[in-house]
Amino acid sequence: MSEKLSRRSFLSALAVSRIGLAQERPPNIILVLADDLGWGDVNSKIPTPNLSKFAQTGITFTDYYCAASVCSPSRAGLMTGRYPVRTGLTNVLVPESENGLPQEEVILPQLLKAKNYRTSCVGKWHLGSQPQFLPTRRGLDYFYGLAYSHDMGEICLMEGEKIVARDVPAHSLASTFTNKGVDLIRGSSAEPFFLLLSHTAPHIPNEPGAQFFKEVGKTGLGPYGDSVAELDWSFGKILDAVASSDKEENTLILFTSDNGPWYQGSTGPFRGRKGECWEGGMRVPFLARLPGRTPEGVVCDYPVSSLDIFPTMAGL
Repeated sequence: MSEKLSRRSFLSALAVSRIGLAQERPPNIILVLADDLGWGDVNSKIPTPNLSKFAQTGITFTDYYCAASVCSPSRAGLMTGRYPVRTGLTNVLVPESENGLPQEEVILPQLLKAKNYRTSCVGKWHLGSQPQFLPTRRGLDYFYGLAYSHDMGEICLMEGEKIVARDVPAHSLASTFTNKGVDLIRGSSAEPFFLLLSHTAPHIPNEPGAQFFKEVGKTGLGPYGDSVAELDWSFGKILDAVASSDKEENTLILFTSDNGPWYQGSTGPFRGRKGECWEGGMRVPFLARLPGRTPEGVVCDYPVSSLDIFPTMAGL
């Protein structure tokens, strides 16, 4: 039976004293961000064995809320620890948008880079596609992915600030991002690293890829079910990479979604969807694990928010 854990207990479990910081290496941090994953999509009729197993070794937050019910504002809140309206980013950005997350906002990669972390983002950015808003201008040492959503015209992959591939098929994105994330984990050096693995799945269009189908197979639950299962497959690959490179004991892994699902996904018992401020649009899965510091197999039903991540990381 799962134990209960309060929000304060979680924050205390992750907080490290100044004496401890002087004596031990800060933990690596991997933040896996799904796109439009519903509260009811994990551990449902859609098979998510890796997420379910991970929950048994970490903490499941049942009352976790994202900062907004749509993409760019939600990511702005996650990255800054501030309400999106206070950052000025309240609209979903498109490739032609002139605005982005304001440069004066200090964001999570900048915070961690100041703590001597090696910072990387793989996947969807969606906080501004103009040069001044790109990830490598915002504290990230490395970026490989999309500047905007994969349903907004031509899919162009960027490495750093350069487009390295055009007309990329959507079905290749999950495996491409997963493999790049695995390479970064395995190739990390002695310094602590931060990896934001920001998937496009299961945001529409749902197009799972050949690598997933070859290794796992179809779920029989349609393209959306396959997309969620592919997301779980990817998460398993990341966990395997951490374990096989002997980084498991000192790596904090977080898994969540930017906002609630569109109509294909499940919000569980909650009203509303993506784009709405009802529970279904704002309440999403959140799992966390740092071996030896977070208890195993517990459930926290105290309200927490994506805005809590920034100050929690500041205390590591």
